[in-house]
Amino acid sequence: MAKEISVALIDGYIDDPAALGVPPYISPMIRSIAGAALDAGADRVEYVSIDMIRKGKKIPDASVTVVLSGNTVPGKYLRSMPMSSKELESIFPRLKGWRMISGSAADTAAAEKFDFIVRKDPAASLYDGMTGKEVGERPRTLDEWNRWMLLGADIVAQHQDFPQPLVAEIESYRGCHRYSTGGCSYCIEPLKGRPLTRKPGDILAEARKLRDIGVANIRVGGQTCIVSYGSDDSSPVPRPDPSAVKELFGGLSSMGFDTVHVDNADAAVIATYPGESREVLETIAECCTDGNVLALGMESADPRVYMENNLNSTSEQVMAAVRLINEIGSARGPRGMPKLLPGINIICGLDGETAATYRMDLDFLRKIRDENLMVRRINIRQVLPVRREFSVRVDQRRFKRFKEDVRSEIDRAMLERIAPYGTVLRDVYAELNDGNMTFGRQIGSYPLLVGIPYKVETEKFYDVFITDWGFRSITGVTYPFDINSMPLRALESLPGIGKKRAAKLVLERPFSGPDDLAEAIGDPSVTEKLLEMIGPAIERCRPARASPLCHRYIRESRFSSHVNLRHRRSDGIHRRDAHRRNIRHHVCPRLRQKGSLRDCRPGPQNRSQTWGFHRV
Repeated sequence: MAKEISVALIDGYIDDPAALGVPPYISPMIRSIAGAALDAGADRVEYVSIDMIRKGKKIPDASVTVVLSGNTVPGKYLRSMPMSSKELESIFPRLKGWRMISGSAADTAAAEKFDFIVRKDPAASLYDGMTGKEVGERPRTLDEWNRWMLLGADIVAQHQDFPQPLVAEIESYRGCHRYSTGGCSYCIEPLKGRPLTRKPGDILAEARKLRDIGVANIRVGGQTCIVSYGSDDSSPVPRPDPSAVKELFGGLSSMGFDTVHVDNADAAVIATYPGESREVLETIAECCTDGNVLALGMESADPRVYMENNLNSTSEQVMAAVRLINEIGSARGPRGMPKLLPGINIICGLDGETAATYRMDLDFLRKIRDENLMVRRINIRQVLPVRREFSVRVDQRRFKRFKEDVRSEIDRAMLERIAPYGTVLRDVYAELNDGNMTFGRQIGSYPLLVGIPYKVETEKFYDVFITDWGFRSITGVTYPFDINSMPLRALESLPGIGKKRAAKLVLERPFSGPDDLAEAIGDPSVTEKLLEMIGPAIERCRPARASPLCHRYIRESRFSSHVNLRHRRSDGIHRRDAHRRNIRHHVCPRLRQKGSLRDCRPGPQNRSQTWGFHRV
């Protein structure tokens, strides 16, 4: 009997401009490796992520072990991050069979221990090695690409985020239309040559397979410009083909995904062909989920930097693209976000950069702000010498000051514009508790980071009412906000409430309606804002009120100078923690001793009632 051929895939996560693979994403590269292994005759392919290993998952014994890891573009992550070099060194002794590594981790010292180091296409190299050919460096063919994506789709079910909030990245084409000119000085995509484009039917077949497995969220990425998808024009600035884009996204929208998003677009294409681009943008806005972002690679507003680095678009072209995308995509969708917004990429340290470059970049962003336009994401980073070295040495103080100016002058204004006060963002996935804060995001490309100023259960979806903005995130409360059941900490976070008024609300609730709540707050403007957050919750819940005797006792027991939940022992009031939350129940000890009153905890008939007293 032939020995079983097994392949272990260790996903250390990749994060590249053309491929996202850090959770909640799963990269197309790791899925193509799985497909290549099965196509080459593997009996079993087992997927293990670095997060699984961090939590104690055993690395499986295998005939072949492939590690994929590395981020060519540094990012900030919420609940996970790519495998570190130290982690790679620590797991190496546990890897079985012949061992291959790929991704930017292949350039680290720890990679030198592996049997094979692959920098181009690990799926093609693995396939060649398992079929008896030399393990070399070659790109996959179009036929292999489509076949492997179908064969490798099943490993998504082994990911720790499956089915939610996992996002499967789907590639549309590789290469760059500007390959003949050399492309941008810092980018490796033009080195892949003329674009190799997958047909709409092949992409839809992969998407259908993923949907049948249970994937709910996808992003069409891996391309330098989604507006140019399907174009037969071989020029550096190709004329878009709206019919190809409509065929692709019309098919995707009919499959019932929760989220369909895209990635990059070339502002030069949009500005040069506004008519065709308008058709493409309208299709994307109509067929995709709101909150969608088209990242525009301006890189620099300085004409000298543009020329010396052969960048793809001028600041004037980027501005034209920003205006058109805003015109088409600013309407809000069912999740509460604008349907389609631009993003801006700025790279510092490119050839030709001077102090004046930073002023030009900031002035460009100010112009967007002053025209009342919206930009979802401004990504500022220093150039990485992936393709070649650059002569400019970045002044770190100037770079830091520039980022701070953008955050304070531009980012906050954009957040207030994108998600103004009272916006209800639907389906925010709570990912992390940090102290008394909960952080979450909607599923999709570059989603807003939402802070909820109290703890809620993670790994669940919530609707969030937006109340405030930072420089890089926004704040909100769960919606509808149940004033009769939320903990004291949650009440304190409400605009216009604060600690004293929150304590008063705790003492006087449950509230049976808006008038009851307005009387307790005593400020019509605060009440009006609060009722917006409460929504229908207060109308649904009409719990029994506390007895008049108890209310009179509480009113007479409070300090007249301020309202809080700490009282002197001489007042004859005991305090205790209710359900381990910071809500105090106050009972006259004399009445408690006589057994004439008892505290009433929430019962199954009315979960919104957090406290009150009834006669026994």
